[in-house]
Amino acid sequence: MTPPDSESLLERAYTDAVEQVGDSDELRARILDAAYEQFCRMGIRRSTMEDVARRAGVSRITVYRRFATKDALVEHVVRREFRRYFDQFLIDIEQARTPADRVVLGFVSSLRAIRSNPLIGGLIAAEPDLLVPSMINDGGQTLATVRQFVAGQLRREQRAGHVPDGLDVDLVAELMVRVSASFLAIPSQVVDLDDDEQLAGVARRFLVPMLSVS
Repeated sequence: MTPPDSESLLERAYTDAVEQVGDSDELRARILDAAYEQFCRMGIRRSTMEDVARRAGVSRITVYRRFATKDALVEHVVRREFRRYFDQFLIDIEQARTPADRVVLGFVSSLRAIRSNPLIGGLIAAEPDLLVPSMINDGGQTLATVRQFVAGQLRREQRAGHVPDGLDVDLVAELMVRVSASFLAIPSQVVDLDDDEQLAGVARRFLVPMLSVS
């Protein structure tokens, strides 16, 4: 899979989520649904455009008219899943009543959502060389995009008077994102990533204190 040239996958997905971009083209959405199912079942390497076309019930030429290459199709499928992740994240943190609770819930729900996603989590586990390079070898654009998202949430907390005005939200967001990304990219022998209670404890002990100004 070829990394995007000017924007990272996550950056485009984030923009789509913020702008509420959807799949208005029914045929395009149908092909993306079929590709998602195909990639989840067989993996990306073992899947062809013909496989996707067959699953979508359309011709191979029709698929190519919507997506010029397999790389383009893969990018759009993965991008749509990340967009759904951003949408769900905002829904999840609405359950929390305090900034600390939102940090904890955001950390736990993010790791759970990404790792449990049949496509994204499966790629990270089984085909990391297809997905991870496009996420980390992009000049830092992917981390910058997620940092921008988290920093935006922290600024909302500042405007509401929930966290100190002197908090360096960009730096705090950067550190939080890097902690989360490391757990996703590198298996831990200390923290059980399937244990939400343990993850919540990690967040309360190490991430929540970042909300205060020393």
